[in-house]
Amino acid sequence: MASLRLYAVEAIDERCKALASPSYLNFGLSLFILFGILLSYLSQYHRILARRSSEGISPYFLLLGTTAGTCAFANILVLPASRADLACCNKISGLGCFASLLGVIQVGVVWSCFAGILLLFLIFFPRATPIIPPEPPTAKPSYREALAVTGISAVHGIAIAILSVVLVTRYPHLLQAYANVLGISATVLASIQYFPQIYTTWRLKHVGSLSIPMMCIQTPGSFVWAGSLAARVGWEGWSTWGLYVVTGILQGCVLGLGIFYELRNRKMRKEVENGGETSSDGEDTVIEEEPDSASEDTPLLGGK
Repeated sequence: MASLRLYAVEAIDERCKALASPSYLNFGLSLFILFGILLSYLSQYHRILARRSSEGISPYFLLLGTTAGTCAFANILVLPASRADLACCNKISGLGCFASLLGVIQVGVVWSCFAGILLLFLIFFPRATPIIPPEPPTAKPSYREALAVTGISAVHGIAIAILSVVLVTRYPHLLQAYANVLGISATVLASIQYFPQIYTTWRLKHVGSLSIPMMCIQTPGSFVWAGSLAARVGWEGWSTWGLYVVTGILQGCVLGLGIFYELRNRKMRKEVENGGETSSDGEDTVIEEEPDSASEDTPLLGGK
């Protein structure tokens, strides 16, 4: 037993020595990814705030994405490799500590930013007005659904936090298995989170308040980020970086669909301006209009 403890201490010391001299290339790439994450979510925030509506964003996309982000953040926090990096922070320089924890910071920023979208979705949820009655219940999600999605996401986050603290403090030998379960859960949730959004965009025939610039940044960024995390945690952390490979593929599908409808609607607007009434293929096309007056898409806090 004593020899095992000695081996563990030596392994940590070797890891700390490696972290004391971080790769400037990987450090710079990680900072670039972090900046890209913030920029992409700011684009989405601006889209919702500018339209003063969250119309076009699926509540189930947000529910699955928020719970997936919670699992991913908890995964990287309890991963033994991450905890070993954190233990080295009192032995190496501040720059080395910051560089070693950039992966954790990135995942935490994604989780908090996605939760911010969920909050804006609820605040600017389209509401019916006294003048115009609401659409049929099957046409669009209800405000009750938006509240339920927000509540479930909050309860899930609290439950994961409590369970993680218990395992870290009382059952540390189970952390690797727990991290794998969280990683698999995050991957499964992230794998299906885009299907409700794909369906919503297909049904509306426009992106609504979903930001195309955000997806343009995040789709290729997911693969770059996956590579950066893989270099940091290795194959042992497959449950951490594998998530972003899956999300990059599926987000690319949403991006492709959104660009298709944006180009199609732009063409349709030009045809209408020139006196045309239908698209060249004879199909009905929905032309997105920015909500600038009271309608069934007026959010709760949409007053100017």
